[in-house]
Order: sequence, then structure tokens, then C-alpha cells
Amino acid sequence: MAKKFLFNAALSSLLFLILFFLSAIIFSQVLLKSEVVTVPDLVGRTVAQARAELAKKDLSLAQKGTEPSDRLEKGLIARQDPAAGSRIRTTTVIQVLTSSGSGVVPVPDLASKTLDEALTLLQAVGLTKGKLTQVHTPRLPAGRILAQKPEPGTVVERNFPVGLLLSQGDIDDRYIMPDLIGLRADGVIGRLNALGFRIADIRYVYYPQAPAGIIVKQDPTNGFRVQKRNRISLEVSR
Repeated sequence: MAKKFLFNAALSSLLFLILFFLSAIIFSQVLLKSEVVTVPDLVGRTVAQARAELAKKDLSLAQKGTEPSDRLEKGLIARQDPAAGSRIRTTTVIQVLTSSGSGVVPVPDLASKTLDEALTLLQAVGLTKGKLTQVHTPRLPAGRILAQKPEPGTVVERNFPVGLLLSQGDIDDRYIMPDLIGLRADGVIGRLNALGFRIADIRYVYYPQAPAGIIVKQDPTNGFRVQKRNRISLEVSR
């Protein structure tokens, strides 16, 4: 019985020593991983440059957003936390804000640009589209910028909405579609072409009791209001 007790006591002591040494090894590794280092100055660097610098000290970086800066170009680090010179453990993550550029920008000249081109320019400088107004005018083709507010070169804050006046092109004359049924197709087609109308489709069909070359169907129909850009389709007897 005494021998069994001594054996159990020795085994318990051995297990305790093993656990003690394992704990000591794990604790020492944690201490090594949590080595205290000095935070470098990251302001004015790109995120890639900052990551490379922090890697030398086993530190990591997290980009938390952007903020306007009149002295730093867009994309450069404007602020960091902890600050440069701080003493921290290597497990601490350095948080940074990058510059979104100057807080104010000049409004670009959008005159004669297409709407897509104008919106791309506004986005590139950090501005937004304001009220969009459209008007018929022969000055510019449809879809081009006639005017803007504020004027080009005006200095405004970022995200300021720029109002746009967009051309819808000239107003076409409107006509009343005449009744073409029963007329000779060759004469009608020649007349419509001379007036600038678009004959989009001519179909030749068999039509009982109708001589060849006579219009038997039209689209748009008689009395419909049309413009010269509208498509006209005809069916002609054969």
C-alpha cells in the first residue's frame, strides 16, 4: 500500500513538473511575441510603404478611413494611432487614416461635354451631380452640357453638388401623317424621301383586287403626329 502511495506521489510530482515547464515555455513565447517596440512615423507615406516599415518591427496596420488634408496628397497617411514614438507591444495594431486630398477643389469646365464625361470629371475631383435641367436648343446636340453652376474655376468644398443644364437638341417640326392608302408607292416614297422622312421598311404583299405598286397599309396611320426622325413602314401590293 505504501509503495502504491509513493508511486502515485512521484507520478503526480512528475506531471506537475511537466506542466510547469510547458507553461513556462508558452509564457516565454507570449512574452517574445509581445516584445515592446517604438512606433515609427508613418505620416506622409503610402499604405504600402507603412506596411513594409511596420513589418520590420513585427507590427501590423489597419486602414480605418480617410480625411481631408490640405498638405498631403490623396492616398498618403494623414494620421496614425498610436502616435509616432509611442512604446507598444508587437501585438498592437497601428490604425491609420489616409488623405482624401484638399478639403476644397476648383469646379472643372464641363461645357460641351457629354453627361457621362461630365459626371466622370466631377467624381474624379470629389464633386457630385446637383440639379439636372434639360432644354431644347439648336446650340448643341442632344446630351451635351450647355451650362453649369457654379461656374468653372469656382473653389468649393468636396462633395459640393454642381448643377447642370443639358441640351435636348433642336425641336423637330411635327407633321400630321396623311392617308397614303390607295396611292402609287413610287410617287409617295419619292415625295417622303425628298421631305427628309425615313422609310424604314417596305413590304410587298399579295392583295386581292389591288393593282401592283399600290400602298395597302401604312405605319404610322393616317392622322398620327410624326417627326422626321420617326420610322415609316409601308405595305405595297405586288
